[in-house]
Amino acid sequence: MHVIIVGAGLMGLTTAFFLRRAGAEVTVIDRQSGPGLETSFANGGMLHASQANPWNEPGVLWTALRMIGREDAALLLRPRALPGMWRWGLDFVRHSRPAQYLRNFERNAHLARYSLAEMEGIRAIIGDGYDAQRSGTMKLFRTAHEVAGAARLCTQLGAWGIQHEVIDAAGAVAREPALAPIERQLAGGLFFPQDESGDAQRFCALLADWLHAEGVRLRFGLGVLAMRPRQGRAPVVVTAEGELESEAVVLAAGSYSPQLAKGLGLRLPVVPVKGYSLTLPLNGWQAGPRVPVIDDHLHAAVCPLGDRLRVAGTAEFAGHDLALTPARINNLFDLVTKLYPAFRPWLDPALAMRWTGLRPMSSDGVGIMGRTRVPGLFLNTGHGHLGWTMAAGAGHLVADEITGQRPALPHEIYHLSRFSPANRG
Repeated sequence: MHVIIVGAGLMGLTTAFFLRRAGAEVTVIDRQSGPGLETSFANGGMLHASQANPWNEPGVLWTALRMIGREDAALLLRPRALPGMWRWGLDFVRHSRPAQYLRNFERNAHLARYSLAEMEGIRAIIGDGYDAQRSGTMKLFRTAHEVAGAARLCTQLGAWGIQHEVIDAAGAVAREPALAPIERQLAGGLFFPQDESGDAQRFCALLADWLHAEGVRLRFGLGVLAMRPRQGRAPVVVTAEGELESEAVVLAAGSYSPQLAKGLGLRLPVVPVKGYSLTLPLNGWQAGPRVPVIDDHLHAAVCPLGDRLRVAGTAEFAGHDLALTPARINNLFDLVTKLYPAFRPWLDPALAMRWTGLRPMSSDGVGIMGRTRVPGLFLNTGHGHLGWTMAAGAGHLVADEITGQRPALPHEIYHLSRFSPANRG
């Protein structure tokens, strides 16, 4: 069986990994010069089942409206993006109702837990040379009320098999001594021992090397122009170098997937959510962080990656605009020094890698995976801020469905058909 995968990021490469392990012939196509060079390139670095809750939590509409046009907002909605996302936005708000939100939270939690388990198998084959860490993650809060509220939410996570520990400020500093200068500002937090971290792009590079050695064709620098339907068969993939045919096609092109699917008569409720990050060398700071931390008050995430820090902390709806907004980048510099004041003497902005990428966000906050009503077309996109977390599990689920294996989770609930009867064909 020959499968073409469009996209060589986390979703495309993990799907290729499990397909090749199942004996399929695989071709991966990507417009970039190498693996993991778009959204997978410099994400927040955390694989955190602990943060599996969708962004459209109850009350999100009023939160979003308050943040329109505010450059310092954690979630920024740019007015120019509104006309192109009104339909998606209505569905996003609809899924923020408590019952739908809890259902989607559960779907994410089960997939995230499964995915972290699957990472063990991948790591056993390709190694951990992507600055992998299994030290857990922490989420910090500035008031006792916030700690109590987060702990209540985490009792639900516990019911789904995701462990957590409630810690006070001293406990946070004990786990991460680099937080000592701000201990008095902290009320406490939550520690999630099962979470992991690592450099997603380096993981993609290792995975691509393994795939190449196993005979998978990796065609970089080749853009996909369109997909053309065929009667009763998998669509033709149209590239600048000609048309490619196969028995199955996996569309894993992130936030660009809806554009390609549209030509096949499918509407994917996925929009780009622009994220920013900084990658900062520790530059000789010997007392640097060792545990990934999310600061709820600062809306910042700081993740140690070997001798570097990855800082992420903002998101915006701005269409497919990839411009690096100086105010958003400067905000990240400010956030990291507020969380780690001792880093200031070592921080050299000239050595910082500034980055922005587009997270593909589905309207219900759950990834879109598996078969579609188009014969031979499968999806793996829409995972939003959880792409690194979900990659191994999502890749395995899609590969199992293509090869006729019994998936570990009820895969139909992740299909595109859940959104509309028209998608069921």
